[in-house]
Amino acid sequence: MIKNTIGITVAALLLSFSATAQRSTKLALLKYNGGGDWYAVVDAMQNLAQFCNEQLNMNVDRNYATVEVGSAEIFNYPFLFMTGHGNVVFSDAEAANLRNYLLGGGFLYVDDDYGMDPYFRVAIKKVFPDKELVELPFQHAVYNQRFRFGNGAPKVHEHDGKAPQVFGILHEGRVVCLYTYESNISDGWESPEVHDTPEPLRRRSLEMGANIVQFAFTQ
Repeated sequence: MIKNTIGITVAALLLSFSATAQRSTKLALLKYNGGGDWYAVVDAMQNLAQFCNEQLNMNVDRNYATVEVGSAEIFNYPFLFMTGHGNVVFSDAEAANLRNYLLGGGFLYVDDDYGMDPYFRVAIKKVFPDKELVELPFQHAVYNQRFRFGNGAPKVHEHDGKAPQVFGILHEGRVVCLYTYESNISDGWESPEVHDTPEPLRRRSLEMGANIVQFAFTQ
């Protein structure tokens, strides 16, 4: 009964925010164990919130929350953001908590900041042993929200010469987890002096981020 109530709560958060641009919401940064730098952001989330407010007429609180994977606090936030460079470990209880959150209407966006990929794939498999990360085609809705990305996600930093990829985990037709690989898109959200990202690329990174937020609240 508790799980059902929590699920309804998360779904209600999504619906209430998508229903009106005047209702404020807060995004949350996901804190995980394993030694990876879950905190590898400077002002990326604040800048993304401001961009969404300016370009999409949203009302996103620039002061994001920080929540632990296994905490009931995640159910207070309809959009979780996760990033880092290193190891990611979910305990059984944390995996179950995140699974309940996502199946109940929550949304998780994960950006590999380079080096997290092999660990994240193991961790998310613990959350959804019965599901696979599926690459999303360029025709997918996430590429075609307010801004158009006919050639896929922007690539902010070059590491291995690989093209950026966007993956999703789907449940009953809904993307519950979105994962960007070889893109470093969240680095592009940071203020220009943080990574010295050229302004046109930084703009495209913010546009893709805004698409992801818009998609999460309207899919």
